[in-house]
Amino acid sequence: MKKYKIGYTTGVYDMFHIGHLNLLKKAKEQCEYLIVGVTIDELVSYKNKEAIIPFEERMEIVNQISYVDQVVPQKNMNKMEAYEAHPFDVMFVGSDWQGSDTWNQLEQTFAQVGVAIQYLPYTTGTSSTALRSAIQRINSKETVK
Repeated sequence: MKKYKIGYTTGVYDMFHIGHLNLLKKAKEQCEYLIVGVTIDELVSYKNKEAIIPFEERMEIVNQISYVDQVVPQKNMNKMEAYEAHPFDVMFVGSDWQGSDTWNQLEQTFAQVGVAIQYLPYTTGTSSTALRSAIQRINSKETVK
């Protein structure tokens, strides 16, 4: 029997990589039903970035992952609004966010409605930012030739 009934996590999931897969796998190991919010293109700009893979394609990629039961658009950063739209009893987030002011506040807010926050280990050595940098290095070498 799994610890939680319904879990929720969000992400951009641009240039889907092993870190994304690890997060989804570890989340699904703890809940019976996993809902994943995929950040819409317009909201990606909150990280001062632009998604390389279009939103619809990122949604389809995540939807095809066997650990995922439902994919929903993440239209804003309001996690309580996500809870109201898709009630869950646990929210999964990467351990790199643990201890931040934002997540400390979210822990308190969600505790009031009985939702746990579970921090899952961040996969070191890979990230969309690292992939982006590698692509830029490759492209700059090709330009020099």
